[in-house]
Amino acid sequence: MEAKEWQRNHPNAFMEHNFMEVAELTPDRAVTSLTIRPEVRNPYGVAHGGALYTLADNATGMVAHMDGRSYVTQSSNMYFLQNQTEGVVRAEAAVKRRGRTTCLVEVDITGENGKLLASGTFVHFCVDQTVRPFPTPDVTESAPMES
Repeated sequence: MEAKEWQRNHPNAFMEHNFMEVAELTPDRAVTSLTIRPEVRNPYGVAHGGALYTLADNATGMVAHMDGRSYVTQSSNMYFLQNQTEGVVRAEAAVKRRGRTTCLVEVDITGENGKLLASGTFVHFCVDQTVRPFPTPDVTESAPMES
């Protein structure tokens, strides 16, 4: 199943409202993307830091949930390094450590030509230990995303 099909079968209204898409999702890695539009720019004309943070939070939360348990964001650290005014930005999240009650996830947000825009770590807290496996354990995109 492709990432776009997975997204249709598992809608996330918050991501849709914020113009975000799932590009890749595997048990220990998630990639989300955001096309910079006027609605996500700050008054200086670049992607709003809150939009970049939201992109990172969604990617890290998704990959935490891939063990089938329910999580909420407990804490995070984001370092904003650069920005851009248009195009697509991507958040690539990878599990660093899964514990009994927490999941540590690192995330990098890159822009055009792979330029690092932001980097961070998120700790997600398990609020429900009941395992509810996702129907598709490995979701990757077979074709490049549309801009």
